[in-house]
Amino acid sequence: MTTIHGVELTTTAATTFGNVLTAMVTPFDQCDRVDLPAAERLAAWLTRDGWNDGIVVNGTTGESIATSDHEKSKMVGAARRAVAGSGKRVIAGVGAGDTRHSIRLAQAAEQWGADGLLLVAPYYSRPSQRGLLRHFLAVADSTSLPVMLYDIPQRAGVAIEPETFAAAAKHPSIVAVKDAKGDLESSSWVMRETALEYYSGDDALNLPLLAIGAVGFVSVVGHVVGDKLAELFHLYSQGRVDQALAVHRELLPVYRGMFRAPAAASVKAALAALGMPAGSLRTPLAELTAEEHTALLADLAGLTNAAAAGAGVSQPA
Repeated sequence: MTTIHGVELTTTAATTFGNVLTAMVTPFDQCDRVDLPAAERLAAWLTRDGWNDGIVVNGTTGESIATSDHEKSKMVGAARRAVAGSGKRVIAGVGAGDTRHSIRLAQAAEQWGADGLLLVAPYYSRPSQRGLLRHFLAVADSTSLPVMLYDIPQRAGVAIEPETFAAAAKHPSIVAVKDAKGDLESSSWVMRETALEYYSGDDALNLPLLAIGAVGFVSVVGHVVGDKLAELFHLYSQGRVDQALAVHRELLPVYRGMFRAPAAASVKAALAALGMPAGSLRTPLAELTAEEHTALLADLAGLTNAAAAGAGVSQPA
């Protein structure tokens, strides 16, 4: 039995993807190429015992808008090699602005060894709910992999309505939701009317979403406090709600710090402070300013000791 911070990580109800997942950044080398050895090292580090049950590659935090289809496939392969034999999952983001492109990404992800797909609502075109459903079903039909739908209207430009979730849930491959809508009432209705596994996609709402039936997290802050997220989840699952609430409140500065700037920029700065590979950002994203960097490290102070120890470096001042 694995123990983290004195909390036993007890067996919970079976889920398709596990309980604690991190949406991983895409490391770049000094020549702005995807750094596959760094990606393998980071994926292995994030999925060590007591941390994440799996990772999501090629999502928003992975700068998917700025990587080619070939680079995305290579990232899936690197993540697969990193977790081989561990039982940890690799979920591939296959979001695109059109259905045919998402299908190509989904089929490539399956060929390169993904365990599942993260499918965001098509962005920019703002399709109708009927169009969304057609898109989701077409991608789900294109591979044998289980699909997690991603509801993030502030980025996609369109929300997935409860009725659309209910219709999509009839497809045997559509099994889960990454919820970053920030509408607990809507999420509650979907959880009441379907068997879809709900994951918090907004770290500040991790605990509230557990309270209404979520099964876990697809996190950004899991890059640096994956152990604390595991602790929070298992405390809540064991009915130790007051202790879970204490962890939630302890993590509030981390949530604030990691989302003050675009998440990929904050994560890469935090990983660099821990001596872990991440590299630069691709434009239009920009590195943190000196002031933002100082503020981020202040928010992370005292909560990344386990991360620093796991990386084999001293805690940054």
